[in-house]
Amino acid sequence: MSKLLDYLNALDKDAAAREAHAKDPTAAMTAFGLTADEQAALMSGDKKKVAALVGINEDALPSILVNIATF
Repeated sequence: MSKLLDYLNALDKDAAAREAHAKDPTAAMTAFGLTADEQAALMSGDKKKVAALVGINEDALPSILVNIATF
C-alpha cells in the first residue's frame, strides 16, 4: 500500500491524525513521510493526481476535501 493511501486512511480513522493535519498539514504530511509530490497532490484536491499516485481508479476515492475540518 502506498504511503499516501496509508495517510488518507489515517485521516479517515484517526482523530489525532485529523487534528494534526488541520493544525499544520505540511508538518503532518512530512512527519508521516509523504513526498512533496504526494503532499501537493493531496492539497490540490485533484482526485486524478491522488489516484494516480496511489495506483487506484479515481472513482474508488471519495471526494478529497482540502479543508480537513469537513472530514
